[in-house]
Amino acid sequence: MKPSSSPSLARPRRRLSARRATLYGSLIVLTIPFLFPTWWMITASLLPANEVLSYPPKLFPTTPQWSNYRQAFADYPLAQQYFNSLYIATIVTVSTMLVASLSGYAFARIRFRGDNTLFVMILTGLLIPSEVTIIPLFKLVDQLGLTNTHWPLIVIPIIGAPSVLGTFVMRQFFIAIPDELEEAGRLDGLGRFGLFRRIALPLARPALAAVAIFTFLLSWNYFLEPLVYLSAKDKYTLPLALTQYTDAYGGHLWNIQLAASATTVLPVLIVFIIAQRQFVEGLAQTGLKG
Repeated sequence: MKPSSSPSLARPRRRLSARRATLYGSLIVLTIPFLFPTWWMITASLLPANEVLSYPPKLFPTTPQWSNYRQAFADYPLAQQYFNSLYIATIVTVSTMLVASLSGYAFARIRFRGDNTLFVMILTGLLIPSEVTIIPLFKLVDQLGLTNTHWPLIVIPIIGAPSVLGTFVMRQFFIAIPDELEEAGRLDGLGRFGLFRRIALPLARPALAAVAIFTFLLSWNYFLEPLVYLSAKDKYTLPLALTQYTDAYGGHLWNIQLAASATTVLPVLIVFIIAQRQFVEGLAQTGLKG
């Protein structure tokens, strides 16, 4: 016969189970304010226009109106605007990863006079709101003849705040890499760029994932910059395009607008799901976790 478990051991197990149940229950309750708006957006996008703002809100549509999604693409240039946002965000993300990894490695590994002072000066760029610089940047873009083009939405972020934040993340990661790894590379005849490409960069995948998600999300959600630089609807990006869903009298077509909004969540969700593990590791190893 198996000996029965002693009461002294059963009590800690029950306490642990009760704590876990309390923790999981609390987490479920805390997720409701974050999940409810998304759930409402998706369900409201399947409702007729006269039921979107009904009270109490209908969270389970009885007859889903899938035609709302077809109308969002058929009656408006949403496909072109979707492509605009996608290719701009992709170019900005890849270029920022390249710039941030190179500059972050330089600040972490190359010693030169005034390197820390220069790094602090670069970081101060994060303290300046984009609304402060938008007017002088627009004048510069206008003088270059680049208004109503996508160039300002691509070039300015690559050399602006996203790259500054990416440089900080990459620098913090490269500092944590042991010097012995590079010493071994030097013994094998690798130069500075070889050490970066063959040793440092492959180890920096978690930090690169963090930079990729930050940058893609920031570029994907830009609203003020497209509003200032763009005027043609076929060049609009998605955040600006979502404001154009109105009828002939200027009233909002909420169900069509919500259907278009629901489609804009997919790319960000896919990117985060693919890179979430390395994203969390990157935050932990660069000291940015809360």
